[in-house]
Amino acid sequence: MAQKPSIPKGTRDFGPVEMARRNYIFDTIRSVFRTCGYTQIETPSMENLSTLLGKYGDEGDKLLFRILNSGEAFADIDFDAFRTEEGINSKALSLKVCEKGLRYDLTVPFARFVVQHQNELSFPFKRFQIQPVWRADRPQKGRYREFYQCDVDVCGSRSQLLELELIQIIDSVFRKLGVRVKIKINNRKVLTGLAEACGFPDKVVDITVAIDKLDKIGLEAVKEEMLGKGLTPEAVSVLEPILLLQGSTAEKIATLRTALACSPEGLKGIDELEELFGFIEGSGISTETELDLSLARGLNYYTGAIFEVKALDWEIGSICGGGRYDNLTGIFGLPDMSGVGVSFGADRIYDVLTGLDKYPEGLAAGSTVLFANMGPAEIAYILPVVSALREKGISAEIYPDAAKLKKQFDYADRKGIRFLSITGGDEMQSGSVQIKNLASGEQRAFAKTDIDGIAAFLV
Repeated sequence: MAQKPSIPKGTRDFGPVEMARRNYIFDTIRSVFRTCGYTQIETPSMENLSTLLGKYGDEGDKLLFRILNSGEAFADIDFDAFRTEEGINSKALSLKVCEKGLRYDLTVPFARFVVQHQNELSFPFKRFQIQPVWRADRPQKGRYREFYQCDVDVCGSRSQLLELELIQIIDSVFRKLGVRVKIKINNRKVLTGLAEACGFPDKVVDITVAIDKLDKIGLEAVKEEMLGKGLTPEAVSVLEPILLLQGSTAEKIATLRTALACSPEGLKGIDELEELFGFIEGSGISTETELDLSLARGLNYYTGAIFEVKALDWEIGSICGGGRYDNLTGIFGLPDMSGVGVSFGADRIYDVLTGLDKYPEGLAAGSTVLFANMGPAEIAYILPVVSALREKGISAEIYPDAAKLKKQFDYADRKGIRFLSITGGDEMQSGSVQIKNLASGEQRAFAKTDIDGIAAFLV
């Protein structure tokens, strides 16, 4: 019995239509990155586990896909050494038999790249990267195990003009894609200040991880999680009104200054937010921006401004996010190298554009013109025309078989081909080529040698 073909859950095949749409997204994003002076790099799909572990928090480490060492990975393993009262210590065992893992994101590999190639780079170094990443997550709507990220980062400067530039990039990308979004902004120093203000500075990671789930699980569940992590009810009551703070940006900042007066780190974060929103106000950005104090972004490496982008007209998780990280390259031996970046979630953007029907018409058309196959003599006659059109950059193809014309018309229709040429004995005798616009019905005859005229009609 033949095996039923399948792919792993959380992964997808992409046919011609899907690839045309995905390339439209990638090309749009890439063009905006380049207009702001960012250049492209790529890093390997796999990294050493030592590069990846400890950079995403405990929950992130659990989602790393680990690659079994090649050869007999378990040949010399003493399993008894990994036994505990609960059974095999799988975490310790995996570190013994797995030295590499698939990329979890593009930011940590970027930091590794910067340190490894620092003598070859000019700083500030502005790069973008469009590649797949992998997470051993539970597949669900808008969440995949293999997905593409489109990252844009700059390292080597602490100026918040770079944060502004990233917000301008977000604004430009989604305007070009025709998607209305809201950009949520916060600062990790403010979150550190909240932990200090409630009396639990050592719980800043636990508080951040809990707050980051506010949109997903709601306030009461977040409060329960913080209590479960050792915070007192009094501490949670200090945090609650700040997380629910309403009003204008200026009003929120004023309230924060009072609430975090005891925290120098928190006050520094407030100063940074005030500066950044001042830049935004003076830059003419049309996309709505919001100071969201519940925005935490659970990744441990963020140290300053953090961003998250939500689609306004389609229900899905964040479609873009990122922030400032001051210490990431220090892990790899290059301290004091500040960076900031955002990542566009191409797969979620794809779902939004599909749901809102925002793709340009004719995007997936394989060719501009199809030349019907009328027989061997006619094929020999039109071959030079097809070659000449391709030289001019016009996609043209010949139907491979001398099938009935209806079948060839249907082929053109299914592929979204706009023009059809039926060139037979009469055209060969007169030295001409017939081209028909299948949408309008307009049909014209051109001299076989008039390639410029044919090309102009097809464009």
